[in-house]
Amino acid sequence: MRNIFKELYEEAKNIQQKDPAAKNILYVILLYQGFHILVFHKIAHFFYRIKFLFIARLISQIGRFFTGIEIHPGAKIGRRLFIDHGMGIVIGETATIGDDCTMYHEVTLGGTGKDKNKRHPDIGNNVMIGCGAKVLGAIKIGNNVKIGANSVVTKNIEDNVTVIGIPGKEYKK
Repeated sequence: MRNIFKELYEEAKNIQQKDPAAKNILYVILLYQGFHILVFHKIAHFFYRIKFLFIARLISQIGRFFTGIEIHPGAKIGRRLFIDHGMGIVIGETATIGDDCTMYHEVTLGGTGKDKNKRHPDIGNNVMIGCGAKVLGAIKIGNNVKIGANSVVTKNIEDNVTVIGIPGKEYKK
């Protein structure tokens, strides 16, 4: 049980370090919806893993009601995810998110409706996804990628690039 509190403290500390508006860790714990949804998700994901699917989904829906952020309990989220102004974020069941990622409001990690098993994207480490971006399908986004605001990404993206536009076009550093 101590491990979960250590993880949550690490999440809160990360948010406080990345957001200049965060006055202190208590401020983050009490007031930040991006932190609150990570708490709900950790609990829901636990129940999902032990196949208590109804309880898992119920907890995730309660989290959605309170935060405006929808994360399916099956999604796998790495350490230190920073969700800034998270209203409208949707993360699908088979999505994975690496460590040290940042997401802004209205981001969708969704499916295309064509795939049956793996339907959602895999996001690498240290990825920034701008507000309104849509990352769709069973695709892989590399490490250190930046996805611009309102971009639509439907194909694999290699490491260390910036993606902007509709459809998303890669720009090398």
